[in-house]
Amino acid sequence: MVGIIQEQHADRTRLFMQWKQMDWPILVDSLNLLEVSKVPITLLIDESGIVRKIRPQFSDLETFLEQTFEGSAQPPPRKPSRPDLNQLKTATQSDTAESWLSYADSIATWGESDQIDSAIEAYRQALRIEADKGVIHFRLGVAYRKRYDSPQRQENDFQKAVEHWTKALQIDPNQYIWRRRIQQYGPRLDKPYSFYDWIRQARKDLHSRGEVPERLSVEPGGAEFAFPTQSFESTQVSEQQPDPQGRILRDRRRLIQVETTIVPSEITAGESARVHIVFRPNPSLKAHWNNEVDDLELWINPPANWSVDSQTKSIANPTQEVSQELRKVDFEVYSPENTQGLVTVPIYALYFVCEDIDGTCLYRRQDMAVSMRVNPRQ
Repeated sequence: MVGIIQEQHADRTRLFMQWKQMDWPILVDSLNLLEVSKVPITLLIDESGIVRKIRPQFSDLETFLEQTFEGSAQPPPRKPSRPDLNQLKTATQSDTAESWLSYADSIATWGESDQIDSAIEAYRQALRIEADKGVIHFRLGVAYRKRYDSPQRQENDFQKAVEHWTKALQIDPNQYIWRRRIQQYGPRLDKPYSFYDWIRQARKDLHSRGEVPERLSVEPGGAEFAFPTQSFESTQVSEQQPDPQGRILRDRRRLIQVETTIVPSEITAGESARVHIVFRPNPSLKAHWNNEVDDLELWINPPANWSVDSQTKSIANPTQEVSQELRKVDFEVYSPENTQGLVTVPIYALYFVCEDIDGTCLYRRQDMAVSMRVNPRQ
């Protein structure tokens, strides 16, 4: 028995397998190299690799296991060998989308972790030739998100991933593997279910069994735990915004680096989007959080007639006096049905930050904004 899953983060699959005590192999197909449009798909395959039944009934399983198939005594196919990346790179001299895509897929699948830049560039070259091929957009999005989760992360990698996933789905709206990748990080109105709510229960059960849960390299965020909703829920804020006159000094040195991502990157009027914001102390300035005072506070100022699930957000300080962890917050915005064009949502954050290990601690404001394309409702 073997399984294949279209999952961006392989270690989440390992945690699920540990929790459910699954002892058979699971292969991770983040790029969707199989090009399936939906799951699950169950196949019964004999000893020679011949598919004997697609989507079988449970009652078919026992009969299949007991049966001997003609030709099954043949030796199984030879295990595929690792591709020659140099040979595939040479093949790109033909400058076809197919050669660039094959090279990019091979790097992303078989290359070292520090080769992700080469995979991204190869996918970009494939798009240069075939700009409207959804599979290239999707896999380029996967590569951008992979780099975002790595030490090679570059600014806006997550946003670029979302933009290419969105473009892929626009090209083929029936591709549910691509749709689910966006919904994983997207707004509750567009969610079919909570993607990773099982993680909390899995860890609880594993601890009760005396096991150490599989460590996740990337912890799921709020959007990945969120449950779907049938209507947009907007929380009214009674208090005034914390800095209405803009008197707090700005963090012009960028002691705290801020990155914003909006999912999806385009919406139709009358739909919602989820905004992800990440705050990172600037390592080049040796900046760190001062946790002895107020929490980080975020204020969202949506355009006229737009709604936001909560106009103010805060991130609680940890217990230690100083820290350098990244902090994440997300919120959802809902557009009116008569909106179209490029729309900008202004935001600002207030926080206490220190310049260096023994430096001055400051109260600072940072202004930011997210922009999204709103298409008219047909």
